[in-house]
Amino acid sequence: MSLIMGIQVTYRRTRRLTMRIVKDGEVHVSAPLGMPKARIEEFIGKNREWIVQAREKALKRQQARQSFYDQLPLNTAAQKREAKNRLQALVVPMVEHHCEVMGLKRPEIRYRAMTSRWGTCKTRDGIVCFSLYLLLVPEWCVEHVVVHELCHLLEPSHNARFHALMDRFFPQWREARKGLRVKG
Repeated sequence: MSLIMGIQVTYRRTRRLTMRIVKDGEVHVSAPLGMPKARIEEFIGKNREWIVQAREKALKRQQARQSFYDQLPLNTAAQKREAKNRLQALVVPMVEHHCEVMGLKRPEIRYRAMTSRWGTCKTRDGIVCFSLYLLLVPEWCVEHVVVHELCHLLEPSHNARFHALMDRFFPQWREARKGLRVKG
């Protein structure tokens, strides 16, 4: 791995040069092993306009994402406590209902200010955790996350069995998943 003009270059077993912009707007180039630095610099130079446009697009996405999450301020303990109480009032009845339908023992429920995931499930410990930011999405999308995490108690991975469980217990999960995409 090396840096050329502030661009991260990684040499790999690949046939061609590729370039991508990561979330923070940084440019990553993958190059075949042994490719001369001059060839990589030429490739970057030819794609300067694309880099500028892609960075602008990434910045706009990042700003839109940030403004989405800024709708629910969680800067103080009081704000987090209030959000947790509101989400708990919404989630607990859903968990209880779906546990009964799915034949599950009610898991331990936790809440965190997660921006990279809507929920997590520790299958071994029987713990599900929900993002406080679920308060920003429609209730039926929250229910999708609840069912998704509960299905993980029956099937830990996202395989065909897991998807069959989702189809059985929350048939509209594909539409709900689209509703969870943060615009940006």
